[in-house]
Amino acid sequence: MADALTLRHATLADLAAVDDLLARCYPRLLAKDYPPSTMVLAVPLIMRARPELLTSGRYHLAITEQGRVVGAGGWSGRGQGWAQVRHVATDPGHLRRGIGRRLMRRVLAEAAGQGVTQLECLSTLTAVPFYAALGFAVLGPIEIGLRPGITFPAVRMLRQGKA
Repeated sequence: MADALTLRHATLADLAAVDDLLARCYPRLLAKDYPPSTMVLAVPLIMRARPELLTSGRYHLAITEQGRVVGAGGWSGRGQGWAQVRHVATDPGHLRRGIGRRLMRRVLAEAAGQGVTQLECLSTLTAVPFYAALGFAVLGPIEIGLRPGITFPAVRMLRQGKA
């Protein structure tokens, strides 16, 4: 369980720690579901923390007693009751301990408190079962354009109703 963890809002000072978390997570966890070409070209482009997200007040970190960031995730508003899940990740060494679920419960509650009734997620292929267990329905595959000629295959998912 993730009981010994602290959840708190991220700040710009957490940029390096979130970059480090994403660098630990994405290459290791996505490799089984993505071809080598995607891992080499696209994954390095998605595993960078977004400063605007860290300073939004809507991005959370899970931190161990030793001060290590082992989970992160948040959301951004899209207007008219819509929002999007953003950059959820759990350290590979801390999987299956409830960290991702705990972060997502925080995201769901916070978004619902802001009037969000439609929460979209552009899930990695790897995380589809995780989001489905949280009540997200698969809408279909999507290619996220990262740079000319570089796309990242994902799955568009939607959770409707308040948390």
